Amino acid sequence: MTDPVAAQDTEAGCEAATKAAVFAAAERLFALHGFQNVSVRDITAEAGVNLASVNYHFGSKDALLFEIFRRRTAELNRERARMLHEANDRHQGAPPVRDILEALFTPPLRWASPENDRRVSIQFIIRSRSEGTEEMREALKNDVSHLARFADALIKACPDLPRETVYWRLHFCLGMVHNNRFAEFDRLHVLSDGATREGDVDGLLKRMLDFAEAGFLA
Repeated sequence: MTDPVAAQDTEAGCEAATKAAVFAAAERLFALHGFQNVSVRDITAEAGVNLASVNYHFGSKDALLFEIFRRRTAELNRERARMLHEANDRHQGAPPVRDILEALFTPPLRWASPENDRRVSIQFIIRSRSEGTEEMREALKNDVSHLARFADALIKACPDLPRETVYWRLHFCLGMVHNNRFAEFDRLHVLSDGATREGDVDGLLKRMLDFAEAGFLA
């Protein structure tokens, strides 16, 4: 006689595996090919699941997009918050500008490294900024709670700067993060006639911190 509890557990495990397969396939396809160029059929074929799986588990293609966006940005910002918390602990609640910026820069840079499995996730987040759904654009525009803690820390670290100036300089630093991608370094290499070749995360991070710290303290 079949154990009904075991059968339910098996069914739940299969559904969870299907949902995870759809999520992973969609994230990779969207990151590589763009949001508009990937269909529900493409996703389910890649995941090896039934065509109805996207709607069953996520509701729609747009809802699936937003779930990937929500989960990955939350994970990225948790890493940033953890590093900022550690910087606070090291400096008795008053970390210097460089340590604050290091917490802001490091997680996305490490995710973007060609050797990191998270590279697909950061590619997806980058696409979200230009190709995202209305719900994603609203979140990018209005959900700034993760940035507020960095702004507060920088205001504290730069007491002689007007608050408005701190916010602008933080904005410029975020521009560095959004536009510093390993895939773009080939163009820089050509522009510099071979003088620049940076495939090392730590080396790139140091260059970014040197530049951003100098700009903040100018």
